[in-house]
Amino acid sequence: MTEGLLRLHSLGEAALVCELPAPATLAQQQRIWALAAEALRWRGVHEALPGMNNLSLLFDPSQIDMVELEMQVLSAWPQLSAAGIEGRRIEIPVAYGGESGPDLAEVARHTGLSPAEVVKRHSAGDYVVYLLGFLPGFAFMGGLAPELATPRRKEPRVAVPARSVGIGGEQTGIYPLVSPGGWQLIGRTSLDMFDPDAAEPTRLRPGDRVRFVVESMEA
Repeated sequence: MTEGLLRLHSLGEAALVCELPAPATLAQQQRIWALAAEALRWRGVHEALPGMNNLSLLFDPSQIDMVELEMQVLSAWPQLSAAGIEGRRIEIPVAYGGESGPDLAEVARHTGLSPAEVVKRHSAGDYVVYLLGFLPGFAFMGGLAPELATPRRKEPRVAVPARSVGIGGEQTGIYPLVSPGGWQLIGRTSLDMFDPDAAEPTRLRPGDRVRFVVESMEA
């Protein structure tokens, strides 16, 4: 079913996916966050999982059926505004280039900028965490300057070091754990992004505003 640009489809018998068309924008993500907050007030909905341009609602079919939930979503959606989450302002120190950012030169080559200019523009950005996904604590951030957009590597790395800062297409993000990955690595932070033993395991949350601070740079 659709309502305007919103498309609904089931995912099994106890999950409803609400999707918006690409590209992802902050306004669309904010409406998704608003729908998630609203849905958690409804009978039978026990989890709301925001994604990039989508929201998955997990529900108890014994309390609410799929059709009723769809009707609630379609009724609520037109009334939701793109009000932002009251996110925190977080500064992330980054060592750019060298061993910490082995792809800085490739990003510079692709963009036609010098490595120093790539670092200057990346650290000048005001980023918003759209969602956490892929890995625990991996924050997908919007707000990358369009001129810094760089395609992912043709051959992904088998093991990207934890805390690596990368560019993947039109987004930037930080790998919280050692994992395979294809983003262009331009730096690394000294801050842990994920600690399973902490009261709040993830350093970043959807809606947080992030600034990268140049700790050092090596061409």
